[in-house]
Amino acid sequence: MAAGDNPERLRSDAAFASLCGVSPVPASSGKTNRHRLNRGGDRIANNALWRIVMVRLTCDQRTKTYVARRTTEGMAKRDIVRCLKRYVAREVFHALLATAQASTRISA
Repeated sequence: MAAGDNPERLRSDAAFASLCGVSPVPASSGKTNRHRLNRGGDRIANNALWRIVMVRLTCDQRTKTYVARRTTEGMAKRDIVRCLKRYVAREVFHALLATAQASTRISA
């Protein structure tokens, strides 16, 4: 993945999200307050996060509950997927950190 070889270079989960192209960018106009995803970053990593979200939409009960809640709040599916990609990026970042820390303990 985008940071699999060198996860130490990432300062935070926000930096990882930016690297994957899932960091929110303001896209407001007038009274509408919206965000869109950053189009920069690693497109392959972005696609991997998208696939994870699509699988979770069909299989994961927590995700289905989240989508139902956000839909009743008036969010469009596109915006819900944007939020989910950011959440998945956060989870992947923490998993990368845990793996990197475990490998440094083993090699030390």
